[in-house]
Amino acid sequence: MTVQDVRAFNRFYTGVIGALDYGRHLYAPYTLTESRVLYELAQVPHLDAVDLRTLLDLDAGYLSRILNKFEDAGLIERGPSQSDPRRRRVRLTARGREAAALLDERARETVGAMLGTVDPADRPRLAQAMRTIQQVLGEDGDRSEEVVLREPRPGDLGWIVQRNAALYAAEYGWNTDYEGLVARIVADFAEDHDPHLERVWIAERAGRPVGCVMCVRDDAPGTARLRLLLVEPEARGHGIGDRLVRAVIDFARGVGYRDLVLWTNDVLSGARRIYQRHGFVLVAEKPHRSFGKDLVGQDWRLDLHESGEWRVTQRANDE
Repeated sequence: MTVQDVRAFNRFYTGVIGALDYGRHLYAPYTLTESRVLYELAQVPHLDAVDLRTLLDLDAGYLSRILNKFEDAGLIERGPSQSDPRRRRVRLTARGREAAALLDERARETVGAMLGTVDPADRPRLAQAMRTIQQVLGEDGDRSEEVVLREPRPGDLGWIVQRNAALYAAEYGWNTDYEGLVARIVADFAEDHDPHLERVWIAERAGRPVGCVMCVRDDAPGTARLRLLLVEPEARGHGIGDRLVRAVIDFARGVGYRDLVLWTNDVLSGARRIYQRHGFVLVAEKPHRSFGKDLVGQDWRLDLHESGEWRVTQRANDE
């Protein structure tokens, strides 16, 4: 490979990006950098400003001007960091999430249209070529191994059902009754959920899902329920489960839930250790026969008021 090869590819790829954003429809009314800031903030419940600056490699003054603009527009809220009072924490407001969701929808539609011109037989080869570039040129040679938490994309909800069914059958011998339960949970979320009060996170590494978790409203007022925590076997031992559970806790507390509850079974010892590390308390357990096995179901609860900063959100209480 020569310098000219790289420059030729850069010219080609720059042309592709320009074609995707023809007429500036994709990012309007934001600049490309502003859109990147919105995108990163939408991936997590909150970020410290210094971490956001490092992540995007932005000048501190430039990022400060963007955040000031976003705050004036009601897209973000800023407050003291929980990890270091000298830092400032940044989180999207409901309006900010709507703006980020609109940009994401435009990007999906635009890239989807581009992929529609690619022969289906060539798509795996194209995807592999993209992964190869990331792996070869990534910082320290291991960027492809970084894990990001993101919102689900088309097909991810089906992946949650398939992987839950396959993993629990392989590891615990559960039958298709469990797959039916997961399918109903996922279908209920897909058909009717409030994006301000309920979310799904996908943990992604090297361009593919390796974990998931859900936060949905419980029947009890002011209570959220954590559901369907899963980490692929080859991705375990790297703190992904902890990150997923922390994302749910931060989100639930941030929108004003008072309590976070979950139901699990005593055989899932790895998941139970994660819940205990994050302050969940076992409140009840009961033997039952489900999924073709004799199990002991357990109810766990986390008081979000006692475990950290709590802000009342009237909408969460009223609904």
